[in-house]
Amino acid sequence: MNGPQDIIRAIAFNADGLVAAIAQQHDTGEVLMLAWMNADSIEETLRTGRVCYFSRSRNKLWRKGETSGQLQTLVDLRIDCDGDALLLLVNQEGVACHTGRRSCFYTAVRNGQLTEIASPLTSPDMLYNRLDPG
Repeated sequence: MNGPQDIIRAIAFNADGLVAAIAQQHDTGEVLMLAWMNADSIEETLRTGRVCYFSRSRNKLWRKGETSGQLQTLVDLRIDCDGDALLLLVNQEGVACHTGRRSCFYTAVRNGQLTEIASPLTSPDMLYNRLDPG
Protein backbone atom coordinates (compact mmCIF):
# COMPACT_ATOMS: atom_id res chain seq x y z
CA MET A 1 0.00 0.00 0.00
CA ASN A 2 1.38 3.39 -1.00
CA GLY A 3 1.35 6.04 1.68
CA PRO A 4 2.33 9.71 1.45
CA GLN A 5 6.02 8.94 1.98
CA ASP A 6 6.03 6.40 -0.88
CA ILE A 7 4.38 8.97 -3.11
CA ILE A 8 6.87 11.67 -2.11
CA ARG A 9 9.80 9.29 -2.80
CA ALA A 10 8.49 8.88 -6.37
CA ILE A 11 8.90 12.62 -7.05
CA ALA A 12 12.13 14.05 -8.50
CA PHE A 13 12.44 17.34 -6.62
CA ASN A 14 14.82 19.99 -7.99
CA ALA A 15 17.96 21.16 -6.14
CA ASP A 16 15.80 23.50 -4.03
CA GLY A 17 13.57 20.62 -2.95
CA LEU A 18 10.68 21.80 -5.14
CA VAL A 19 8.59 20.36 -7.95
CA ALA A 20 6.41 22.25 -10.43
CA ALA A 21 2.68 21.68 -9.94
CA ILE A 22 0.06 22.55 -12.54
CA ALA A 23 -3.47 23.03 -11.21
CA GLN A 24 -6.27 22.09 -13.61
CA GLN A 25 -10.01 22.26 -12.98
CA HIS A 26 -11.02 18.60 -12.73
CA ASP A 27 -14.31 18.75 -14.64
CA THR A 28 -13.60 21.27 -17.40
CA GLY A 29 -9.88 20.76 -18.06
CA GLU A 30 -9.23 24.49 -17.61
CA VAL A 31 -5.58 25.10 -16.70
CA LEU A 32 -5.66 27.41 -13.69
CA MET A 33 -2.12 28.02 -12.49
CA LEU A 34 1.43 26.81 -12.00
CA ALA A 35 2.96 26.79 -8.54
CA TRP A 36 5.64 24.94 -6.61
CA MET A 37 5.37 22.22 -4.00
CA ASN A 38 7.82 20.69 -1.56
CA ALA A 39 7.52 17.42 0.36
CA ASP A 40 5.70 19.08 3.26
CA SER A 41 3.12 20.76 1.02
CA ILE A 42 2.47 17.52 -0.85
CA GLU A 43 2.06 15.60 2.41
CA GLU A 44 -0.38 18.21 3.74
CA THR A 45 -2.35 18.24 0.49
CA LEU A 46 -2.68 14.46 0.50
CA ARG A 47 -3.61 14.41 4.20
CA THR A 48 -6.17 17.24 4.16
CA GLY A 49 -7.46 17.31 0.58
CA ARG A 50 -6.94 21.08 0.56
CA VAL A 51 -4.19 22.13 -1.84
CA CYS A 52 -1.08 23.52 -0.19
CA TYR A 53 1.85 24.93 -2.16
CA PHE A 54 5.28 26.26 -1.22
CA SER A 55 5.67 30.01 -1.68
CA ARG A 56 9.16 30.79 -2.94
CA SER A 57 8.74 34.53 -2.28
CA ARG A 58 7.61 34.01 1.33
CA ASN A 59 9.72 30.86 1.84
CA LYS A 60 6.86 29.03 3.57
CA LEU A 61 3.85 26.82 2.98
CA TRP A 62 0.96 28.54 1.24
CA ARG A 63 -2.50 27.10 1.56
CA LYS A 64 -4.37 28.15 -1.54
CA GLY A 65 -7.15 30.52 -0.52
CA GLU A 66 -5.90 31.20 3.01
CA THR A 67 -6.06 34.97 2.45
CA SER A 68 -8.39 35.23 -0.55
CA GLY A 69 -10.95 32.57 0.34
CA GLN A 70 -10.60 31.10 -3.16
CA LEU A 71 -10.01 27.50 -2.06
CA GLN A 72 -8.68 24.58 -4.08
CA THR A 73 -9.58 21.05 -3.09
CA LEU A 74 -7.72 18.10 -4.50
CA VAL A 75 -9.59 15.64 -6.71
CA ASP A 76 -6.58 13.75 -8.12
CA LEU A 77 -2.78 14.11 -8.03
CA ARG A 78 -0.76 12.83 -10.97
CA ILE A 79 2.99 12.55 -11.40
CA ASP A 80 4.52 12.86 -14.88
CA CYS A 81 6.68 10.17 -16.50
CA ASP A 82 9.96 11.67 -15.23
CA GLY A 83 8.59 12.38 -11.77
CA ASP A 84 9.61 16.03 -12.07
CA ALA A 85 6.19 17.67 -12.51
CA LEU A 86 2.79 17.27 -10.90
CA LEU A 87 -0.69 17.70 -12.28
CA LEU A 88 -3.25 18.55 -9.63
CA LEU A 89 -6.84 18.03 -10.70
CA VAL A 90 -8.70 20.37 -8.38
CA ASN A 91 -12.03 21.89 -7.61
CA GLN A 92 -11.38 25.63 -7.63
CA GLU A 93 -13.79 27.82 -5.68
CA GLY A 94 -13.81 31.23 -7.33
CA VAL A 95 -10.73 32.58 -9.06
CA ALA A 96 -7.28 30.99 -9.04
CA CYS A 97 -5.17 34.01 -10.02
CA HIS A 98 -4.09 36.76 -7.63
CA THR A 99 -5.11 39.25 -10.34
CA GLY A 100 -8.77 38.27 -9.87
CA ARG A 101 -8.97 36.14 -13.01
CA ARG A 102 -10.15 32.55 -13.10
CA SER A 103 -6.81 31.39 -14.58
CA CYS A 104 -3.28 32.76 -14.40
CA PHE A 105 -2.97 32.07 -18.14
CA TYR A 106 -4.87 35.11 -19.41
CA THR A 107 -2.27 36.45 -21.85
CA ALA A 108 -2.02 34.90 -25.30
CA VAL A 109 0.09 35.60 -28.36
CA ARG A 110 -2.27 36.59 -31.18
CA ASN A 111 -0.97 37.87 -34.52
CA GLY A 112 2.48 38.33 -32.96
CA GLN A 113 1.12 40.50 -30.14
CA LEU A 114 0.43 39.87 -26.46
CA THR A 115 -3.32 39.93 -25.98
CA GLU A 116 -5.32 39.78 -22.76
CA ILE A 117 -7.95 37.10 -23.30
CA ALA A 118 -9.64 37.13 -19.88
CA SER A 119 -10.71 40.02 -17.70
CA PRO A 120 -10.68 39.98 -13.91
CA LEU A 121 -13.82 38.56 -12.31
CA THR A 122 -13.06 40.36 -9.07
CA SER A 123 -10.54 42.97 -7.96
CA PRO A 124 -7.36 41.88 -6.17
CA ASP A 125 -8.21 44.44 -3.47
CA MET A 126 -11.50 42.64 -2.80
CA LEU A 127 -9.74 39.23 -2.81
CA TYR A 128 -7.25 40.29 -0.20
CA ASN A 129 -9.59 42.45 1.91
CA ARG A 130 -7.93 45.72 1.04
CA LEU A 131 -11.27 47.35 0.23
CA ASP A 132 -14.51 47.54 2.09
CA PRO A 133 -17.10 45.83 -0.19
CA GLY A 134 -19.90 48.09 1.08
